[in-house]
Amino acid sequence: MRHGNSGRNFGRTSSHRKMMGRMLATALFTHGRIRTTVPKAKELAGQAADLITLAKRGDLHARRQAEAVLLNESVTKRLFDTVAGWYKDRQGGYTRILLLENRPGDNAPMAYIELVDRKPLGPIKVVVHNKKKFKNKGVKKDKSAAKPAAAPKAAKAPAAAKKAAAPKPAAAKKAAPAKKVVKKKGTK
Repeated sequence: MRHGNSGRNFGRTSSHRKMMGRMLATALFTHGRIRTTVPKAKELAGQAADLITLAKRGDLHARRQAEAVLLNESVTKRLFDTVAGWYKDRQGGYTRILLLENRPGDNAPMAYIELVDRKPLGPIKVVVHNKKKFKNKGVKKDKSAAKPAAAPKAAKAPAAAKKAAAPKPAAAKKAAPAKKVVKKKGTK
C-alpha cells in the first residue's frame, strides 16, 4: 500500500532528486522557459509556485529561504526584484506546461515549462552560490602579506647578479676520452 507516499521518485536517491529540483528551478528563473520531461515539469511547477510566493513576501527570511533552494545568488535577486513584481496581483498559476512530441531516444514525453506572462529576461551574471566554502579552505589571506612578498624578490636579484659575475672555476674533470674500438681480424 502506498499510504502517504506523495511525489515522484524519478528512480533517484533523495539527495539526487532534491538537487535535480534545485537545478530545474534555477534554470527556470534564469531563462523563463525550459524544456524537460512532463513528470519533472509537473514537480517543478509546485516548487516554482512556492518560490514565487516567497519572493512576493519579500522579507529577509523569505530571501534566505529562496537562496537555500536556488543555486545562484543572481537568480535569487532576479526572482525577488523582477519576477515577484510580475505576479503581485496573481494568486497562483505562475507556470504553464506546454506538451511537446516525445523524445526520439527513449520516447519520453517532453514539455516546455514556462512562467506565465513572462517578459524577456536579459542576460544574468552567474555567481556560484556558497563559493567561499570551496576556495582555500582553512587558509586566511592577509592584505599586508602581499607587500613583504615583493621585498625578498628584490633581495634575491643582487645575489643572482653576484653568481653571474663570479669567475667560473676551470672544469675539474676533463671529459674522458672516447674509447677506441678495435676491430679484430676476420670480423665485420
